[in-house]
Amino acid sequence: MARGQRRSRASSEAMPTLLLDIESVDLEGQGVARTEGKVIFVDNALPGERVLASVVKQGARFDRAETIKILRASSGRVEARCRYFGVCGGCSMQHMDAPTQLAIKQRVLEDQLWHLARIKPETVLAPIAGPAWAYRHRARLSVRDVAKKGGVLVGFHERASSYVAQMDACEVLTGRASALITPLKRLIESLSIRQRLPQIELAQGSGTLALVFRVLEAPTDLDCERLREFGKSHQAEIWLQAKGPDAIELLYPTKSALSYRLADFDLDYPFRPTDFTQVNHRVNEVLVRKAVSLLALSAGDRVLDLFCGLGNFSLALARIAAFVVGLEGSEALVRRAGAIAAAQGLGDRTRFEAINLFTLNESAWDALGQFEKLLLDPPREGAQLICELIARQVMKPGRIVYVSCNPATLARDAAILVHQAGYRLEAVAVANMFPQTSHVESIAVFMPSTTPMLERHAPRLSDDSNSRGSELA
Repeated sequence: MARGQRRSRASSEAMPTLLLDIESVDLEGQGVARTEGKVIFVDNALPGERVLASVVKQGARFDRAETIKILRASSGRVEARCRYFGVCGGCSMQHMDAPTQLAIKQRVLEDQLWHLARIKPETVLAPIAGPAWAYRHRARLSVRDVAKKGGVLVGFHERASSYVAQMDACEVLTGRASALITPLKRLIESLSIRQRLPQIELAQGSGTLALVFRVLEAPTDLDCERLREFGKSHQAEIWLQAKGPDAIELLYPTKSALSYRLADFDLDYPFRPTDFTQVNHRVNEVLVRKAVSLLALSAGDRVLDLFCGLGNFSLALARIAAFVVGLEGSEALVRRAGAIAAAQGLGDRTRFEAINLFTLNESAWDALGQFEKLLLDPPREGAQLICELIARQVMKPGRIVYVSCNPATLARDAAILVHQAGYRLEAVAVANMFPQTSHVESIAVFMPSTTPMLERHAPRLSDDSNSRGSELA
């Protein structure tokens, strides 16, 4: 258990022990039970299980408990692969097999759509799944120099704690990244600024791995030499970050080669290690392919891609559509997206603009012109303002594909599109972007309930979820 959890148990010796039947799981992957009309959230418990649990925190509306003993186990329960599971906060679902994880995430998505928006999708598509392990190409690792624990710690935080977990490897990081945890500890112990280096951001591309060292104090010349030697011996790019994410400097080598590839569309995306890119390259490939398919593009379509980032979806769309406009809040990302498009021969079929999509007004929306298709890929906050703007338009996009990393905000925005803007939720699918965690990524397609002028004729989707199982990356 995490350090914070041990303190909770020690301070709650008088708390009750309960026999509980687990009904479902919450958004964080914790079991949900009810006793005497009160909800109990139970750590390390799966739907269908009967457990003996100790209450660790009581509240007016709900309690929290930890499983002491499993009396009736779920068929989906497995032994966690990682020896740090339960202490490290990086994963929360290693005690479930892959089908159970997908089923729970699918249930969470459908429950959020129904309870928050009163919407049931017409079709639930096959989930998108990729490798269950060694998939994570991005991570932010915390660093602490703790003499009582033998020196420098590098890793994720402990569960429900600000402490850094003691770990020497990580099962969800790529093998190459995981193998660097112990060498990184030794490197940082050799630096004069080890007490002023709180974080390392890791980003791995198609063939290159980059490490961004967050430094609160300028490294000495000797520190820089040791960092360069580490980069050379481990074939990794070394970056320094003294301020914000845009203020990073390449220390080694002299030129970055960091990039990822979408082979289906013959696209290469050079990126900086602090740029937003998807953590799971294999699932991202399938997600882009699925988005292009769900938009049912025609050669004459104009497409609007909102929250476009580096053009992850935009450039794939531009391979088929007549023209794609990508909007993004970061000017730096917009510049790089335009440069990538030009390098891929798509400069004349794309336009990228920097605009704050959380403050977009009616006149700015109208100035964009009309688009047959729309792709939304917002951050966790969702796209409420955009959906409200769409609801007020007379001429609406004929098809909307919404890629979501938060089922709650997807449900909120879906309610606007369905109940106010006149769309129907034609299909949804879960994308298991973060196996072993409770994170739910999804993709949804909205079609107008009545045919607007901007809708091009497109085939109706069929439910293939029963015939193909998961769509694999």
